[in-house]
Amino acid sequence: MTEAAELIVVRHGETVWHAENRYAGSSDIALTRAGEEQAAALARWAAGAGLSAVHCSTLSRAGRTAGPAGRAAGLPVTADPRLAEQDFGDGEGLTAQEMRERLDGARERFEMDPFRNPIPGSEDPMEVVERGRAALADAALAGAGGRVLVVAHGTLIRLALCSLLGIDLGRYRRAFPKVGNCRGARLRWRGDGDVGLLSFNEELAAPPAG
Repeated sequence: MTEAAELIVVRHGETVWHAENRYAGSSDIALTRAGEEQAAALARWAAGAGLSAVHCSTLSRAGRTAGPAGRAAGLPVTADPRLAEQDFGDGEGLTAQEMRERLDGARERFEMDPFRNPIPGSEDPMEVVERGRAALADAALAGAGGRVLVVAHGTLIRLALCSLLGIDLGRYRRAFPKVGNCRGARLRWRGDGDVGLLSFNEELAAPPAG
């Protein structure tokens, strides 16, 4: 049987829009200074984490987060478009309050069940689940027996976790109400496809010097 892989699946660093509580989705938004510092802290952890591979979304905020970690670990970074965030359609660039004011009840329906009531114009959440799970499975298979860092996005991570753990997809915002920047999920991914959640929103701290 193929050996298990350990996947550390984290959200990218803070972006300009996230600092303003705006939905970035598929928009390519830059990191803030705080986001760059979060990426640097992730790199300090990666230098001593014994990583065997680094994967990330093709959106630049994920690449700028994963790049320093890859360099610190001496590994190339594999960019995978399947790890990109859900496109939020008419909600891109808006705050929750702006959606309530402009989208004629769509935000309220989304808050009740975001999987079955996505923001108008959004990518189908099931497509996000399917591509996200496939990308993670491929990263686990390629990294069998090792530890793999995956830098992705908050909604994709929450949807994938619910799917993998058998949680109703309509509860993804309630089951995982927050994914911290440069934090996420530590998973044990067995060769038979069995997945266990080892920790969530864990702070990835570099080991003390000396």
